[in-house]
Amino acid sequence: MRQVVWGVLLAGVFGMSLAFTPKGPECIAPAGAGGGWDFTCRAVTQVMFDLKLTPQPFKVTNLTGGGGGVAYANVVSQRGDDANLIVAASPATTVRLAQGQFSRFSERDVRWLGAVAADFGVVAVKADAPWKTMQELVAAWKADPSKIAVGGGSAVGGQDHMKVLLLGRAAGLEPRSVKYVPFDGGGQAITSLLGGFIQIFAGDASEVRGQLEAGTVRVLAILAPRRLPAPYANVPTAKETGYNVEWVVWRGFYVPKNMPADAYDYWLGTLRQVEKSESWAKIREQNSLGQFFMIGAQFQVYIDRQVNDFRNLSKELGLIK
Repeated sequence: MRQVVWGVLLAGVFGMSLAFTPKGPECIAPAGAGGGWDFTCRAVTQVMFDLKLTPQPFKVTNLTGGGGGVAYANVVSQRGDDANLIVAASPATTVRLAQGQFSRFSERDVRWLGAVAADFGVVAVKADAPWKTMQELVAAWKADPSKIAVGGGSAVGGQDHMKVLLLGRAAGLEPRSVKYVPFDGGGQAITSLLGGFIQIFAGDASEVRGQLEAGTVRVLAILAPRRLPAPYANVPTAKETGYNVEWVVWRGFYVPKNMPADAYDYWLGTLRQVEKSESWAKIREQNSLGQFFMIGAQFQVYIDRQVNDFRNLSKELGLIK
């Protein structure tokens, strides 16, 4: 009886399907704690529960490995019809798909749900690093690339690595000279930066904001089309510093390919309500996220196009043949 009442409430208030109510909803973050996927899972699902869009809190599972490949394989091979599962995704996912890094799987082996925010790439160093500007950093980088280790929360060839290669190319560096260190998520990469094991963190604005506000890192450039609000208001875009590189990171989800239609419609409805809510607008502001909302069929078309674009860019950068 309780499920029926809940379904009627959701249908009446939010226009969702009566046929499906989640039981034990789960969100998989395909990397460790502290990175973008982990943030996406925890922030969005908390808003869903707070808005009473789900009858129960979500279980958040950090399923690490392979730049998201372990989680992808698990969903495709073992949970292909799970109605209660959503999985955090970003261009890091589509980059690896474009490069054929998820084993035999393709972008059509899951169903793409939607995106609810835009994050932006950053170039960050420790607060006590000797470089105060992007130009100073690039000068040192070009003088001796072997002394500058750049870390990111993706595997070699992944999203953060591609940011680094694009920046290096814009700065006139030979791609093979760029020393990239992969980590399993942005949280690990930031810890390594603070520990002095890498000199640059090529991550995202939402990942490093807390450290920026705490005064432990300095952000030298934002890979965005325009400057971001505080605390990034005084940080120039990469283009302003002379390096025409942008990297926009959509934050969103995919679901199992054979998820029942009523469940898929239900999750589409929850994303619509999250995006409209004041709670989500506040979270976006608190984490320096821009607006980016796309769901359902439109999002699937966008994913297909992005995978193709990243395949071409990966060839251009020498990451695949």
